[in-house]
Amino acid sequence: MNNEDFLNLKTYPARLYAEQAATYLGFKPHDIPVLIAAGLLKPLGGARAAQTVKYFATAELEKLRRNTQWLSRATDAVRRHWERKNARRPKRRNGRGGLHGQFEFTGTNSPITP
Repeated sequence: MNNEDFLNLKTYPARLYAEQAATYLGFKPHDIPVLIAAGLLKPLGGARAAQTVKYFATAELEKLRRNTQWLSRATDAVRRHWERKNARRPKRRNGRGGLHGQFEFTGTNSPITP
């Protein structure tokens, strides 16, 4: 089921898995672990292992979805996470990452190394 089909359901299941919870709350699926780590989102059950499938109570997600203060804190937590993660990246030279910019192309496929 894609995101559009999920959002068009008349009644949601009592528990949602991470991707559905992310869609329901307006976040990306990769933001859910960030929210859990920040203590802003709590999965159902006692399993905390990273490899287990995590489910979330739809009733609780509905409360969070309507709470603008929580949404603001969650958005800030995600933003801070990505700022920290991007700060650890090596600085890019000439605005490009990877191998781009390290070769000069003179023909169709003939790189000249500096």
